[in-house]
Amino acid sequence: MSGVLRVEIVTVGTELLLGDVEDGNGGWLSRRLASLGAVVTRRTTVGDDDAAIRAAVGDALARAAVVVCTGGLGPTEDDRTREAVAAIYGWPLRRDAAVLETVRERLAAHGVEMTAGNAKQAEVPEGADVLQNAGGTAPGLILEGEPGTTILLPGVPREMKAMFDARVAPYLVARGAAGAPVRSRTLRTCGIAESTLADKLAGLEAEIAPLGLAYLPGAEGVDLRLTSWALRERAAAVRLATAERRIRERVGRWVYGRDDADLAAAVGERLRAAGWMLAVAESCTGGLLGKRLTDAAGASGYFTAGFTSYADAAKTRLLGVPTDLIRRHGAVSGPVAARMAQGARRRARTEAALSITGIAGPSGGSADKPVGTTWIALAVPGRTAVRRYLLPGDRAEIRARAAQAALHFLWARLGDPAAERDR
Repeated sequence: MSGVLRVEIVTVGTELLLGDVEDGNGGWLSRRLASLGAVVTRRTTVGDDDAAIRAAVGDALARAAVVVCTGGLGPTEDDRTREAVAAIYGWPLRRDAAVLETVRERLAAHGVEMTAGNAKQAEVPEGADVLQNAGGTAPGLILEGEPGTTILLPGVPREMKAMFDARVAPYLVARGAAGAPVRSRTLRTCGIAESTLADKLAGLEAEIAPLGLAYLPGAEGVDLRLTSWALRERAAAVRLATAERRIRERVGRWVYGRDDADLAAAVGERLRAAGWMLAVAESCTGGLLGKRLTDAAGASGYFTAGFTSYADAAKTRLLGVPTDLIRRHGAVSGPVAARMAQGARRRARTEAALSITGIAGPSGGSADKPVGTTWIALAVPGRTAVRRYLLPGDRAEIRARAAQAALHFLWARLGDPAAERDR
């Protein structure tokens, strides 16, 4: 990655360290910088402490050409970023009359009186380039000197983004950041473990170099992210397309989409193409599967009804599952899942129906049926397929994985009617 602009990000705020607030600014900046052709080599989060801020920014300046820092520019006593970074450069703070007047006008427009804390926001390091804040009172700053270049942005996401796009992006482009934007493409998979994917794709990274390949596992499956770091647009597009084709040649049956694709929407497309309507019957997921399906616009074109039969009595009353079947096999079992799907299909008069019954935890498991045990059934004309899963995670993760597994069950069946055999 020689010749690219290396950038480090420092986000400031004790609330970030405590987990009270998610670091959305760091992620947004990483993506935005990559789109400009800069390479983010490290992200650091520190609390509202002078020494910690000085250490984090100082260390980052020793490694990167530019450090982008967010947070700690506000009016309160714990907002210390401005003072800490100025100390790195050895620059005293001075009161900027233009900034002070802007702060005063902004507060007056909202009927707020100027305080000493607000006036503090007009104290800027001697020699810094001031970035006016069109949406707030905290100005941004660009410091260029012997230690390197540091860009200070407010922590309020709306203000930070607007300032970055209006002032920082043009500044970085002028420094050569736009030579070769970082480009990526993500292939979304489901129904295959990360280790199995890695085995099937063994040797591929050497074939597709200089592209990078990352495995990103989550509750919805494993994403495969291809990244071009330093190639021009046309060369990057050709290499990404070639790499995607090679991946699909090896694991295409598990790839349901690209980039932001959603499996529920992909299922909807296949249902629409088949001319089928779908119903669902859920126990442990409590309606999550139906929500996933109906989150997509136009879902009424392929989704008819959902039955949330959480209690055993509801499985009997709503879906016609015999009480003696539940007594013999338990509510979490293949036979019960099958009858739930068949009952939903019959009640809703649809071509297909999915059912889920499982133990989401944290209690309720046993040696024979541990927490995470989930049965999913798919009823279609002429047959019912049933599959058992043992899903990892906490209660929320198990429920999310169960809904995704059910969607994949149907997606695979619609793509290849012979793919799903009775289990």
